[in-house]
Amino acid sequence: MSIPATIKVKPGPMNSPDALPYTLPLLSDAEAITRAQNFSEHLKQRRTCRDFSADPVPREVIEAAIMAAGSAPSGANHQPWHFAVIETPETKRAIREAAEAEERRFYGTAGDAPKAGAEWLAALADLGTHADKPFLETAPYLIVVFAQRKGGIDEDGETQNYYVNESVGIACGMLLATLHVAGLATLTHTPSPMGFLRKVCGRPEWEKPVMIIVVGRPSLQATVPAHAMRKKPLTQIASWL
Repeated sequence: MSIPATIKVKPGPMNSPDALPYTLPLLSDAEAITRAQNFSEHLKQRRTCRDFSADPVPREVIEAAIMAAGSAPSGANHQPWHFAVIETPETKRAIREAAEAEERRFYGTAGDAPKAGAEWLAALADLGTHADKPFLETAPYLIVVFAQRKGGIDEDGETQNYYVNESVGIACGMLLATLHVAGLATLTHTPSPMGFLRKVCGRPEWEKPVMIIVVGRPSLQATVPAHAMRKKPLTQIASWL
């Protein structure tokens, strides 16, 4: 018996009077397993990059990745996110200067005691991170992700949003996955505090900066810390009950 291309499910009772049929490709068990395993293997190749090339990246790739992120599930479908794409050298430089000032305070290289505790700094030592962030200027794009505490689907700043952190976290994951599938390198950067990003990007006060996603192609000299290759096995990250 042949397998139909799609499953069409009749809409059942819902709170909303308007509903559309749920459609999903129908795969055999073998194909489902193969697809999942292949996608898993592809995503496992993703590594944080700290040495980017300045080579340009088509804007269409960034737009497609953001649209993928924008399709993420969200509380009450309010889609409480905004993605500010930075490509001008002047704005990238402003972000780098402000971010590095916070990083110097974090690492204690600004002359004061470090904001980070000794245990935290020790945990970062194997990754070789430090206060200098040249990639914030070198990479062709910075995507600053904002979480909207208010706004709803109309972005009026009045409607309350729900499950904001969870929704934005899922969207960021989908954004990173799409950029990786497109063959681009990424880095997630979270200077603390990040309030300066709201001003630099001209965003309203009810939006909270969540992270900077650096996007581009890796330089020919890019490397990955050996420590970053260590990942927990399935037995440590999952349980079947």
